[in-house]
Amino acid sequence: MRLRLASFNLENLGGREGEPGLAERIAVLRPQLLRLDADILCLQEVHGARPPTGGPRRLLALEALVEGTPYAGFACASTRSPGEHGAEGWVADVHNLAVLSRLPIRAVRELRHERVPPFPFRLTTARPEPVEVLCRFERPALVLEVELPGGRLLHLVNLHLKAPLASFVPGQKLGPFAWASVGGWAEGFFLAAAQRAAQALEVRLALERIFDAEPEALLAVVGDLNAEDRETPLRILCAETADTGNGELAPRALVPTCRSLPEDRRFTAIHHGRRLVLDHILLSRALLAFFRGLEVHNETLDDELAPSERVERATESYHAPLVATFELP
Repeated sequence: MRLRLASFNLENLGGREGEPGLAERIAVLRPQLLRLDADILCLQEVHGARPPTGGPRRLLALEALVEGTPYAGFACASTRSPGEHGAEGWVADVHNLAVLSRLPIRAVRELRHERVPPFPFRLTTARPEPVEVLCRFERPALVLEVELPGGRLLHLVNLHLKAPLASFVPGQKLGPFAWASVGGWAEGFFLAAAQRAAQALEVRLALERIFDAEPEALLAVVGDLNAEDRETPLRILCAETADTGNGELAPRALVPTCRSLPEDRRFTAIHHGRRLVLDHILLSRALLAFFRGLEVHNETLDDELAPSERVERATESYHAPLVATFELP
C-alpha cells in the first residue's frame, strides 16, 4: 500500500486584519494541497472562528480551503482552545495544529507541559527592574494514533516549535523588531531558544514512553520545527547514536528525511537569501524501512525577509509543503 504523509505551515490561515481575504488565499493554497495528494496531511497555523450564526469556534477557514477536494471527507483532529471552552470542543482563535487523515484516527491527545513543567526565568535586563517569568510553550503538540492497513498503528506527532525570534522583555522593545539594547535582545533570544528546546524535550520524553511500550513503533514527528538538522531541538528529538554514545539506543533514534534530498533541493524556507530546512518529517527506524522518498514543493517559494521580495497582501505561505511516500506491506 502506498502512503503519503505531508506537512504544511499554512501561515495564518483565516487571516488577520489587513491580510488578504480567504478566497484569495484559497486560490493559491488549494492547488498546493491537491498536488501533495496526501493520505495524512499535517497542518500548522490554522486559525479558528465562530460561525456568523454563533456557536463554538471552528476551523472555518480550513473547511473552506478543503471544500470540494478529497480532503473534505477525511477525518480531522486539531488542538483545542486553552480556555474554558476547550473541553466543549472549541478550537483556539489562532495557530491551531490540524491533521486530516484518510485513514482512521484511533486516538488524539495534546501534549503541553506533561513532562517538562513551566520553569521560572529571571529577566535581568527588564526595565524598570528585573522580573521573573514562567517559561511556557506557545502551543501544544498534537499526538495521534492512526490505524494502518493490517491493524498496526502509526504514532504521529504534529509539532510547531517557537520561532527563533527574541521573546518579549519588559521595557526593552522600541518596536516590533527593534530593541533598546543588545542585552535585552540577547536575553529575549535566549528565552525563545530555551522554550523551543524545552518543548522538543517534552516531545522526546513522550516518544520514550511509546518506545518503552512498543520498541519497534512506527513513529513520525512532523511539522514546522523552526530549526535545522543538527540544531539543538533536532538533536533532542532525533537522539542519534553519535549523541547518546550507546548503540543499543539506535532503534529509538529518529531520522530526518530531508537528508535524502539533493543539496540544491534541500530547503523549506528562504531567509535573507539563505535556504533553510525548518520544516521536517522525522521517522523512527522501523518506519524508515518503508520510506521511499521525500518531495519538497519549494519551486514558488519567496524570501520571507528580503525587502526586495516583500509582497503586498501576500497570499502564499513562506514555508514549502513537504510529503514523504511509503510502501507499506
